[in-house]
Amino acid sequence: MAYTTINKSGDYFGTLLYTGNNTNDRDITGLNFTPDFTWIKPRDYAGNHGLFDAVRGADKSIRSNQTRVEDTSPSNKDLDSFISGGIRVDQSNYIDTNSDGISTAAWNWKANGQGSSNTDGSINTTYTSANTTAGFSISSYTGTGSSATIGHGLGVAPEFIITKQLSSTQDWNVQATLLGYSKYLVLNSTAAQANTSGALISSVSSSTITVDGNAQVNGSGATYVMYCFASKTGYSKIGTYNGNGSATNAPFIYTGFKPKFLMIKGYAGSDEWVIFDDERLGYNDANYRLYANLTAAEEGGGKIDILSNGFRPVSNWGSVNYVTGEYIYMAFGQSLVGSNNTPC
Repeated sequence: MAYTTINKSGDYFGTLLYTGNNTNDRDITGLNFTPDFTWIKPRDYAGNHGLFDAVRGADKSIRSNQTRVEDTSPSNKDLDSFISGGIRVDQSNYIDTNSDGISTAAWNWKANGQGSSNTDGSINTTYTSANTTAGFSISSYTGTGSSATIGHGLGVAPEFIITKQLSSTQDWNVQATLLGYSKYLVLNSTAAQANTSGALISSVSSSTITVDGNAQVNGSGATYVMYCFASKTGYSKIGTYNGNGSATNAPFIYTGFKPKFLMIKGYAGSDEWVIFDDERLGYNDANYRLYANLTAAEEGGGKIDILSNGFRPVSNWGSVNYVTGEYIYMAFGQSLVGSNNTPC
């Protein structure tokens, strides 16, 4: 069993489920922390994803399923603010965060407030909010159009980096150490990994990320947000696995904890970015799924089992277990045993 220095995963990640009521200043609570990054998706109809963070400001949204620029909510905000124990939502505008009668999921991570400028790289970030304990940081910056470095604040090299240009319509860029930085994925697309036309992100270190002048990560005068993740034993894991196409003898993927949030992408094929969590509905054979790249409503279970120390596909569905499939995943959860060898 994996030991972890994070004895309570609920201090750094949590899922909120609620039904919208189309009111202003509604508090949705139940977390052990004030979130700094919230990802919201309507569950029971085809609505956009909304990604919000404390670095850019709670009233600003971007959509994982679109190339659209950043939206700033008017007086009635999609997300009004991050509050102790949760989020405050208003009547929905761009993103259906509180539409009447709509079941909604909100996934939440803790960074470190709005943060401050990071000056480790040749580009000084506008703000960097870093949680070194949980291996998560958020940075905003303005591009230069030429090769540069950007400080991420994690203290270790990030393994999974999601970047979105905010000021013009550009694809989301996803790059991962495990796949090598000659390859990239697109969060708003099913596309298989592709060779970079330039470097995009060409390397990472414990303090900086090296980017080229590509518009997806560093266009001249363009503004960006970058989310960086590093695995933490017993709490988070970025990994890969190979499918075998068997519904009865599928591979077991060891994470060292029970996943509370799990995102999977078949990186060698045209597969969706599938999102599971342990709250919708919260038991095996009924682990419902959403898709980061689609507006599609929540779909039923029967695709994976979430286990105490990992997960296992229970079908030969192509997005999680094709016979020749190659998959990358990012998971957050809770180990059974903490750093002091006591139950978490």
